Amino acid sequence: MKCDRCENQAAYTRKYSGEKLCSRCFSSSIVRKTAKTISKHNMIQNNELVAVAVSGGKDSLALLDIINQMTKTHNFRIKAITIDEGIPGYRNEALEIVQEYCAKLNVEHKVFSYKELFDLTLEEALDLRESEKTSSCSICGTLRRRAIDHAAKDIGADVIATGHNLDDTLQTFVINMLSGDTTKIGWMDPDNSSNTLRKIKPFCEIYESEIVFYAFTNDIPFQTEPCPHMNEGIRTEIREFLNSLEGKHSGIKNNLYQSIIKVSQSVKDSNSKQKTICIKCGNECTGKICSVCNMVLKLKENQT
Repeated sequence: MKCDRCENQAAYTRKYSGEKLCSRCFSSSIVRKTAKTISKHNMIQNNELVAVAVSGGKDSLALLDIINQMTKTHNFRIKAITIDEGIPGYRNEALEIVQEYCAKLNVEHKVFSYKELFDLTLEEALDLRESEKTSSCSICGTLRRRAIDHAAKDIGADVIATGHNLDDTLQTFVINMLSGDTTKIGWMDPDNSSNTLRKIKPFCEIYESEIVFYAFTNDIPFQTEPCPHMNEGIRTEIREFLNSLEGKHSGIKNNLYQSIIKVSQSVKDSNSKQKTICIKCGNECTGKICSVCNMVLKLKENQT
């Protein structure tokens, strides 16, 4: 079976399009699609510094590889940042992989830890929560977003790039719908070029399965050990449900993604809230105290 774009042996079949591609043509298609997404949504502009958030997983390391390739032909710079949550027996392996890969690509890399920023590791925070109904993912996600913002400001970045893929977007949309959080649905439009510190997702139109193959076929090392807390929330069940639908109806993920973008654009303005400055940390929020300070204060109250 030959590649549809050249004479080489096909290595990957895109079920939703019917394309059969060799490793080289497949990789080129992922790089081009990433570049097209960045251009279409005004994600990176001339001479900007992009903070690439690299966790050590397949998505973030594949993104670092592609973004680094793009710096050779485009006018922007990159630095890699990694957030250390303080998960015993898990984060150390990822840090080692990221540090070695950044050295290979000659990309500057800096690590920021929860312990330094919040005086709490994730494990310590979980021990202090009032109830296990507050999931580890909700605590970690809140702290991680603030840690990434801090890291970007620390290195002087204009843009934060994360490896969230199309599957991540679909799962987040379903979670927000099930929790009744329509405000967050309004934040899902990939074009946030009007924001002061922009957060971009260059893989937002690419299937997770394609990023896995890109990483394997390009010999990109990544951590295969899953986070020990990954099955505590509903995301894994939603992932399996959506994968099952895609298996029976090829292309349904692409269709749902297009619907999400339209819904997000409609909801964005109608749900807008007046932004204020948190009286504790000085970051933007929609109340007197931001969600991060609120969470850290409550956890530390339980500590005493």
